Amino acid sequence: MSELREMLKAPGASLEADDDLDAINALCLERGWSDGLPLVPPTIERVERMLAYCDRPWDEPVAAIAPRYGAATPLRLAANAVMAGCRPEYFPVILAAVEALCEEPFNLYGIQATTHLCAPLLIVNGPIARELGINCGHNAFGPGVQSNATIGRAIRLTLVNIGGAIPGLGDMSTFGSPAKYTYCVAENEADSPWEPLHVERGFPREASTVTVVGAECPHNVNDHESLTADGLLTTIAGTLANTGSNDVFYKAEPLVVMGPEHAAAIATKYSKAEAKRYLFEHARLPLGKFSPENIERRFRNKFPERYAKAGLDALVPMAQCAEDIMIAVIGGAGKHSACIPTFGATRSVTRAIKLCDGRIAASVQAFRRG
Repeated sequence: MSELREMLKAPGASLEADDDLDAINALCLERGWSDGLPLVPPTIERVERMLAYCDRPWDEPVAAIAPRYGAATPLRLAANAVMAGCRPEYFPVILAAVEALCEEPFNLYGIQATTHLCAPLLIVNGPIARELGINCGHNAFGPGVQSNATIGRAIRLTLVNIGGAIPGLGDMSTFGSPAKYTYCVAENEADSPWEPLHVERGFPREASTVTVVGAECPHNVNDHESLTADGLLTTIAGTLANTGSNDVFYKAEPLVVMGPEHAAAIATKYSKAEAKRYLFEHARLPLGKFSPENIERRFRNKFPERYAKAGLDALVPMAQCAEDIMIAVIGGAGKHSACIPTFGATRSVTRAIKLCDGRIAASVQAFRRG
């Protein structure tokens, strides 16, 4: 306690407020520190309990968060985690996620300041997902589980309070998105027929990792009738193919979330890599489906080697290569999958989560899509 109190003696490092929940929340709303939902007051005692799960110097930044490039010290991150309602043991996930978000390939500045409605999606893999009870099954993207709700919310509050992504100022999203409140899930490794995302990216299965994706909300794929792998993949490919996706115009990574039932049926014929190849080859639209302005200004100018002289029947893929399509198995029973387009000008980043006792369950520290 004394160490933290000493740090907070610096001018502006702390704020005294009435010991009244309504008054504190009114103050946070007035100062733009809130997402609009009630906050947990970040008292010294609560912040200190959060920092017990951090083995780094509390006042040394782990990253600079765009667009303000505010210094993300563990102390500031802990305060936002407390406000979000996190339990202290969630804090290592938040630290790793913030580091991943601020890596150059992710393009956090673009994601924070864009008019697009994307938000950082966190996908947690490995033992820590089970230890913290992060939902990977029924309603994984919805409410009801503290770890999912508050870890994602802590990231959003951090992006606002440290990064300056204030709606209408630093955050210029035309519509916004429900995912801007919280967007955190775990992969359903137990029900997946394939290797999980972090193993695919070079981490040991026993590693604990977090992957960040600059993503839209899930777009449902409803297929209760197809009985074959090809039938299911045809439906998913049809949902993935659309003219309004940012992914069409960039070296992007559209994410396909497969429900366990769809994944199991597809895996009877295809490996994950083969499923990606199928989606790459079939999730395509004729060039003529796009507006004349997009054809000229986007396709013919940006990809002249492919489209400068192409006819309107030329097929446009939803990713630049099969390997850029991401697949994760998430969800519970039910014959559904989901397509999640991304901001486009972003690459996902996976980082190992360093646990509070010094364990780090990976020999690989980070995976960055190049």
